[in-house]
Amino acid sequence: MLDLAVLSVVAEEDGYGYDVVRRLRAAGLDEVGDASVYGTLRRLYQAGALTSYVVPSDEGPHRKYYGINPVGRDMLRTQGKTWRSFAATMDELLTKVGVSA
Repeated sequence: MLDLAVLSVVAEEDGYGYDVVRRLRAAGLDEVGDASVYGTLRRLYQAGALTSYVVPSDEGPHRKYYGINPVGRDMLRTQGKTWRSFAATMDELLTKVGVSA
């Protein structure tokens, strides 16, 4: 699930590690850990789904930004379809047993 969330955030706009964490938290993923997001960004980059570039910062160390590429967009589409199918199935199952949103 974190892969899909990170790909979604980066598809919207390139970002550096803590920026991605902040945007995920602002979207409602309050419990997402910094280390988990940094690890996911590295793994997605190594898998060829993200590009990266360094931007100098006047306020501290340079920031490594990540952007999505065509491989990442394919992953986002595929994982997005899988997630929507799973969520629809779960909604149906929960509705059958009287659990509402």
